[in-house]
Amino acid sequence: MPRMDDDLPSELDPDGLDPEEFSARVFGTSGPRTGGGLELAPFRGVRFVPEVAGDLAAVTMPPYDLIDDAAATRLLAGGGHNIVRLNLPRAAGESYATAGRRLRRWLDEGALTIDADPALYVYEAADGGTVLQRGLIGALGLRAESDGVVLPHENVFPGPVRDRLALMTAANANLEPIFLVYEGGGDAARIVDDATAGTPLMEFFADDGLSHRLWRIDDPALHARVAADLRDKQALIADGHHRYATYRALQARRRSGGDGAGPWDAGLAMLVDSTRFPPNLDAIHRVLPGLCPDRAVERAREVFRVTAFPDEAAALEALAGAPRPAFLIGGGDSLYLLTEPDPDALGRSMPSEHSPRWRGLDTAVLDHLLIGNVWNVPENENAIDIVHHDASAAIDRARRTGGTAVILNPLRVEDVLAVAGEGERVPRKSTSFGPKPRTGLVLRLLDT
Repeated sequence: MPRMDDDLPSELDPDGLDPEEFSARVFGTSGPRTGGGLELAPFRGVRFVPEVAGDLAAVTMPPYDLIDDAAATRLLAGGGHNIVRLNLPRAAGESYATAGRRLRRWLDEGALTIDADPALYVYEAADGGTVLQRGLIGALGLRAESDGVVLPHENVFPGPVRDRLALMTAANANLEPIFLVYEGGGDAARIVDDATAGTPLMEFFADDGLSHRLWRIDDPALHARVAADLRDKQALIADGHHRYATYRALQARRRSGGDGAGPWDAGLAMLVDSTRFPPNLDAIHRVLPGLCPDRAVERAREVFRVTAFPDEAAALEALAGAPRPAFLIGGGDSLYLLTEPDPDALGRSMPSEHSPRWRGLDTAVLDHLLIGNVWNVPENENAIDIVHHDASAAIDRARRTGGTAVILNPLRVEDVLAVAGEGERVPRKSTSFGPKPRTGLVLRLLDT
């Protein structure tokens, strides 16, 4: 029997491995290759029953990694069946084992129901009459990166993978889909659009200002057409690298425990046709709690041109228009724009084994020149906090903690695709693709 703790399989043991080496193992190790290309299979979805669980807007949530402590507290206070109790049980002071038991209890009580037949699901997020996102949710076949079918573009750390593995094992379920994009325009896209002409399986307006809808495609003939259309496609992981790595770690654990093929050979995912719905790409900002902003600026002057801005709006506008790489430092009374890095310092700091395109990424320069070299801050989850999208929130957090905020421009989509296509990965937490699917619309059990 496979182990039921949060240990990673021995072949993925992270002891002594840096994130790049660990990522190579977790994305590269796989079971027997099944052949073929991209696979998105139907499954029996698990969904909330509003008559028992309550308003769907009150029991669903944004993806777990966008939820801070304050948001988790609000979600916990908003309703007894909010999925935060399953996906982030430690926010309520509960264990992952408790979350697993709660999932089964909600099924027994009728707060959750399991669809009778396997299906693919169409998810849509809209702002008024404008559709922002539309994707197909299914069970994504897990593939080694070397197969060239599912492409990661970021490195991952063992800690978050171990954490999600503990939860996934305790729940024996995939609790939220990861998000992938592919170049489609074929039959699958037509099937997705046709599904939205019918009555939604669920529809609600959430506190994010968007309406969320879900449809079910349960016709096996349509499943076969989707499979045929995707067979020669490849997909880029837009969001959910640590969860995809967790899928792979769980698969490796089950295989090393003597299990054959099973539901652990796939993971819950939403696939978006980027030719129909191009993704947004936002920045992920950094907060370094242990680095005094005055010290950060002083050291940065050694290798960057530094310009002070007392006004936040003007500073952000200057960052957006600055030649790359460029960064904005906050946390003290003023903000400072860093531009024009010293070429010699840049050349000494950037790893030579990477391509010129990779070495020019803002996040690569930040990690290797500024954080690793100039500031000498260790690259780990404890020394660097992240803030998605909201530059003002990152600056405020730095001021509260006495630390330094680093505000970035978003990477360019074409750079991310080119780097991934060459088999490289951008630095961790370089991208925030969106809109992301809402958590709690549909879950997937791993029961055999």
